[in-house]
Amino acid sequence: MSNSSTTDDPGPLLGPADIRELAAALGVRPTKQRGQNFVIDANTVRRIVRTAGVRPDDVVVEVGPGLGSLTLALLEAADRVTAVEIDDVLAAALPDTVAARMPARADRFELVHSDAMHITELPGPEPTALVANLPYNVAVPVLLHMLATFPTIDRTLVMVQAEVADRLAARPGNKVYGVPSVKANWYAEVKRAGAIGRKVFWPAPNVDSGLVSLVRRDKPLETTASREEVFAVVDAAFAQRRKTLRAALSGWAGSAAAAEATLVAAGISPKARGEALTVEEFARIAEHKARTEGDAG
Repeated sequence: MSNSSTTDDPGPLLGPADIRELAAALGVRPTKQRGQNFVIDANTVRRIVRTAGVRPDDVVVEVGPGLGSLTLALLEAADRVTAVEIDDVLAAALPDTVAARMPARADRFELVHSDAMHITELPGPEPTALVANLPYNVAVPVLLHMLATFPTIDRTLVMVQAEVADRLAARPGNKVYGVPSVKANWYAEVKRAGAIGRKVFWPAPNVDSGLVSLVRRDKPLETTASREEVFAVVDAAFAQRRKTLRAALSGWAGSAAAAEATLVAAGISPKARGEALTVEEFARIAEHKARTEGDAG
């Protein structure tokens, strides 16, 4: 079977030879410790941009642009692209790559040299979309931080390790449903949006990758509990997965009896387990704890 990427003209995008040449010039050797796997296939990045539904008026934020494969494809489709890169060498080189390969779009590109986990603001217009190839070790915390910090991000498409993609998109009752599934669902409708093979990366990883689409809820979840209160329940419920909620939430509620009273008040069986609950049900638990505390006061 021939690989179509060898026959398709990448145009201004980066092909395998371009990536290796750039890396060599910069003295960059992708390391597993940093989760660096560069996409070397122009078809794949264009597919990601298509799947993300990037529009000509979008302001896209990209986390971890690396050598710029996806960045260039995003610049072809969006109004503006802001890339957040932590690596000193990669951050210094990316504006030059954009200027050399897409001079007409260079003024639509901005680089933020920072750790995405700590950014609280971005330059220019507010972002409308997040599209990124996220390294496995930080994928979930970075994704949740970006969704929490930038409420104008309406659509997100991230490429993550397949296992992480499954976890993010899992529904209640699924064996991989857990903290990432519930917290992502607090913000958005989450679903798997495709698979990515290993051969489009350099170096080729030992695992498959998956695309996850997150479309922000039209209206925030209706609850009187804060996000922090709801997430505290979620963290407690999954800290000891095999336990019933009565036992798992005893520390959070103050005692097993208090946990049971809260669960009953919220209309949830104390014998249920966290993996059976929706984000709405976790919100109800958080609300009723606040009420029982209020009543006690």
